[in-house]
Amino acid sequence: MIRSRALASAAFLLLLGIAAAILWLRPLDFLTRDVPPIEAVTVERVELDSGGITVRLRGDGSQPVSIAQVQVDGAYWRFETIPPGPIPRLGTAVIRIPYPWMEGAVHELVFVTATGITIPHTIEVAVATPTVDPVRLAAYALIGLLVGVVPVGLGTLFYPALAGMGRSNLGFLLSLTVGLLLFLLLDTVVEGLDAAASAPSALGAREVFWLVALLTTLALLLAGRWTGGAPEGRRLAFFVALGIGLHNLGEGLAIGAAFSAGEVALASFLVVGFMLHNFTEGIGIAAPLVGHRPKAWLFLALVALAGLPTVPGTWAGAFAVTPFWIAVCFGVAAGAILQVVVELVVYIHRLARREGATWLNPRNAAGFASGVGIMYGTALLVTL
Repeated sequence: MIRSRALASAAFLLLLGIAAAILWLRPLDFLTRDVPPIEAVTVERVELDSGGITVRLRGDGSQPVSIAQVQVDGAYWRFETIPPGPIPRLGTAVIRIPYPWMEGAVHELVFVTATGITIPHTIEVAVATPTVDPVRLAAYALIGLLVGVVPVGLGTLFYPALAGMGRSNLGFLLSLTVGLLLFLLLDTVVEGLDAAASAPSALGAREVFWLVALLTTLALLLAGRWTGGAPEGRRLAFFVALGIGLHNLGEGLAIGAAFSAGEVALASFLVVGFMLHNFTEGIGIAAPLVGHRPKAWLFLALVALAGLPTVPGTWAGAFAVTPFWIAVCFGVAAGAILQVVVELVVYIHRLARREGATWLNPRNAAGFASGVGIMYGTALLVTL
């Protein structure tokens, strides 16, 4: 046994040594000596202030990239690269352009590399990037509370009505929750992949999104069944609230980024739309609690878990986040929601067996369709 382990370790170390030698000595470079280098950079973030335009670039190609010239609205403009010199692969640099941008205008940027390759970027609506100050923090916190905590909390007030339907209709209520969450899962996947498409391709954001989602699902499934049984009642409601909270964190990132970039034409309508959309999530949290006589403090804790992540998400989106991390957060959210959907389907199947029925029946199908229909209807009110 010891000899076989030593042999396996030696093989692994030899592989690492060969890989290091190829990267260090670069014996294969002669094969591409006459091929022009592949230069690519991705614009990760643009900030506008009284001093001009600041652009954060990340190297996205196989070779370092030197920015030789910068065009703004068709005219070459002076600029400063921080730190100076080429941008290495996956490295970052800040381009500072002292350009007198105009509020609400569209500005076209073109970065010209030392080899003549052009990288265009459009500022769709020029607005000053928000600065971190108590007033703005409070304003974004209020947006997060209105979008996350308030609608989820109001949705949980449906619990007495749900409880009045009796345990005989629990399959319908849980199927409705599955419909809500499945729509939310698809929405999370779409938003995560959209963010991944805006991230540097060299980071593999799309692959990271799926990997993070899978690992999150497996980790939460293990956590939920740590005691040996599938979660029910309060534990199941906890996981529903956790999945919704992680989704609302990503939602907050997207909202904050949209506000800071000036991409929200009618902010009030956006907030109202998300409030109505998230209201149904509170119903999904309350449904697993039917028949378990929960205390008021449990509802408060679940509402906080599901809604409060929107606040730090909005802060991060407005002031610092990049598309790659938005994709990662949505990957975590997608994995958490998938875990809840799996556990809910298992629970519905178990309830049906106790009643001597099949889980796929007209009542449960009606609940599922109602959940999807409710989420679709409220989603139409959300317009970025």
